[in-house]
Amino acid sequence: MTDVATWFELGGVAAGAGGLGYAKYQAPRVYWSLVGLPVTWGRFTWTYRDTMEVCGLTVKPSGLRAFVKRNLARSEVRPVPPRVRRVRPTSTGLRVTLRLPAGLEPADIAASSERLRHAWGVRSVAVAETKPGYVELRMTGYDVLGKVKMPRKAQPRDLVVPVALREDGTVFERDYRKVPMALTLGATLSGKSVYQRNLIKGLAELPVGLIGIDCKRGVEHGRYAPRLSALATDPEAAGRLIDALVAEMEERFDLLALYGVSDLWELPDKVRPVPLVVLIDEVAELFLVVSKKDEAARDHTVMQLVRLGQMARAIGIYLEVCGQRFGSDLGKGATALRAQLTGRVVHRVNDKQTADMGLGDIAPDAVMAVTTIAPDRPGIAVAGDTSGGWSRIRTPETTPDEAAAVCRQFAHLTPALSFLAPFQPVGQIVPPMPTAPPLVQPQPVTE
Repeated sequence: MTDVATWFELGGVAAGAGGLGYAKYQAPRVYWSLVGLPVTWGRFTWTYRDTMEVCGLTVKPSGLRAFVKRNLARSEVRPVPPRVRRVRPTSTGLRVTLRLPAGLEPADIAASSERLRHAWGVRSVAVAETKPGYVELRMTGYDVLGKVKMPRKAQPRDLVVPVALREDGTVFERDYRKVPMALTLGATLSGKSVYQRNLIKGLAELPVGLIGIDCKRGVEHGRYAPRLSALATDPEAAGRLIDALVAEMEERFDLLALYGVSDLWELPDKVRPVPLVVLIDEVAELFLVVSKKDEAARDHTVMQLVRLGQMARAIGIYLEVCGQRFGSDLGKGATALRAQLTGRVVHRVNDKQTADMGLGDIAPDAVMAVTTIAPDRPGIAVAGDTSGGWSRIRTPETTPDEAAAVCRQFAHLTPALSFLAPFQPVGQIVPPMPTAPPLVQPQPVTE
């Protein structure tokens, strides 16, 4: 009987170990909560002072503190590390709030983030300043970007669209009120199209007008036609559409002047025009021309687009520009337009110069992070902003059919705008695939 009980105990231990091993790779959140979190918390608690001292994140104690330590406490006087104010566990890692002593700044902690990551055995350590004198260490216990799953509470609202997941487990949101214009860069198969699908999928659920400019004959935006108020599929139509948007911008400015306000959202609800989001799939197609006679039309279109980027935020017209490469080599006006695009998201690129074009002018430290994105991890990108901060993000896998289905579901939200009537897309009818003749001709059966 004792032998049977022993075997049952050993079997239970083996099953538990096997379950934890399975959870480590298939259910990392569960493994982190059961094993990773207690181990990491204990390691952080026991090694905190020594780790901060080795990393040079300590300061000389004050004279009073040194006197008390030496004469009253009869203990060794050691350098003072940042004081731990709060430790908060999460489903993806640890959040530690630190009070910085005089002589340290958040940049000092951020510069040692890699050393802290290795010392405490976590996946990543991000540093965020919460208020003067306080920083928050956001530790991630496992590869959050390995299998992206958006939280249920991440739903589109107002003009905020949750698009991706950050490396620290938080949601990356596209907020058009805070960042009205944005640029997305990425090489072929880098996940740039998946990012755009998630964005369109979220925007389709909001009461906004969507305008597509897809000069590749509409192969990307054509499937979203039920939710688009306008669609241009060639450079000539795109030029006319942009001219119509500039004319609408001037009319909306007249409306703001009439009511004595400076922003669309200050207007009364009954007269407020619907916000418009302009989605440009491949911006290079608007710059490239075949012959010299087309250059004048190209320059006019680009300058009109620059005007939208400079002034359209106040009247609720937002630009979402995508491309593989975007620099001065495209032609006149490219640099001026890029300067108006505040938000930057850069996926894997083919050369360092493209990463510099996207992030070098706002977050130089992020350029190296872009060049290290592996080809076998599509969807991973680096998102930067004009404050100099940046973070790694990854969009969840979304198929074109899923995004198109959401566009059809919310087609009733498509606003009918008279100035866009000439550009209103027609629902595409997919022709049937031709059937190939059978390889073997049937023969009648005879007796």
